[in-house]
Amino acid sequence: MSNALAIAAVTAVLRDLLQDGLIDHDITGTLGDVTVSVLSPAQALASFTPGSGQLNLFLYRTTLNAGWRNYGLPSRSAGGDLVSDPPLALDLHYLLTAYTDQDYLAELLLGYAMQLLHETPVLARDAIRTALAPPAPVSGVGLPGTTRASLVAADLADQIEQVKITPQPLTLEEISQIWSSLQSPYRPSVAYQASVVLIESRRPTRQALPVRQRNFYVLPFRQPRITQIGSQRNSAEPISVQQPILPGYRLVVRGQQLRGDDVVLRIGETEVVPDQMTDTQLIAPLPSTLRAGIQAVQVVHRLQIGTPPTPHRGVESNVAAFVLHPIVTATAGPRDGDGNVTFTITLTPPVGKQQRVVLLLDETPPPVNRSPLSFAFALPARPAALPPNDTDDVLTFTTASVPAGTYLVRVQVDGAESQLEMSGGVFSGPTVTVP
Repeated sequence: MSNALAIAAVTAVLRDLLQDGLIDHDITGTLGDVTVSVLSPAQALASFTPGSGQLNLFLYRTTLNAGWRNYGLPSRSAGGDLVSDPPLALDLHYLLTAYTDQDYLAELLLGYAMQLLHETPVLARDAIRTALAPPAPVSGVGLPGTTRASLVAADLADQIEQVKITPQPLTLEEISQIWSSLQSPYRPSVAYQASVVLIESRRPTRQALPVRQRNFYVLPFRQPRITQIGSQRNSAEPISVQQPILPGYRLVVRGQQLRGDDVVLRIGETEVVPDQMTDTQLIAPLPSTLRAGIQAVQVVHRLQIGTPPTPHRGVESNVAAFVLHPIVTATAGPRDGDGNVTFTITLTPPVGKQQRVVLLLDETPPPVNRSPLSFAFALPARPAALPPNDTDDVLTFTTASVPAGTYLVRVQVDGAESQLEMSGGVFSGPTVTVP
């Protein structure tokens, strides 16, 4: 693949082709001194010597090659490493112009030049190497042209696609626009396109190892779907879809096409293998790492693929949600000299540092001569911490607002409220006695 020197290398090879063609046809011997330049039209006109002939090859435009433009897009791996970098593909547009002050000489020069390019529609690899080869030194002294010979490093002869030379017809309007922008007097000229020049990036890329073995799998498509969430206190208790879900319960997922060869329940950020499974129901213990609050659950059918087979992400169900309610116990210490009482609140499961906790107290039994007292305290925010210190199972709260008495205790963790116990049709616990 060629590099950034390829544009100059193509110009040098075309100039060498034209110069050698004029010599081979004995144009210089018949018509006098004829040279080939690669200057802008204004510079070529300034360098023209009266009484001679001059062909000028000017690169007036470069465009992206349409065929190679979408060959490949730069891509990176998941880690951000460059894995592919397609070449820059260019078309070069040249203006071939004849300069002379003799009758018919401009037409003769253009005719011979167009014949040479017509007979050489493709720049052969050997011709490129010959044109760009360094000149042989004589007595240790380099011959003229060493600057051009340095273009051998362009590696133009080694690019995948050979450079093709095609005439490019221009309308009168296009010719007028070109020469007007060049701000040079018009001379007989013809346009050619050299296509394609592939410039390869030198940035290093990380190539993946070749595929050693291919495995093909044909599997029936079964899309699991969750329609209902329930729970079990334990394996001996009945299933209920109405009771609050507490830590230590068993989660019951009902739906369609739930059974599979390798099924897991993704509950929150934890995957659990069901211990009971049918096509319409899965039962699995709740992970001990769950926090109180809203939890998402999803059925995942993993695929065992590879050599050796390893589980891969396969078909996943819709996402359903349930609320995990906390379990709370509380004690109240003796009042200090200022009348403050400190509550010690124990929560299951532990509460995260960033979770919002609200303590609810309701006087029990309700007095007969007045309304029962009720209190709601938002516990202060706790500073964030990294695992495994990002949760607390014991919280403390100090206040002087609660009079002495017995109170039912509830907590809300991110809106998920703990449950009260019932006895004889009334709420009986958990309670805390405030001195």
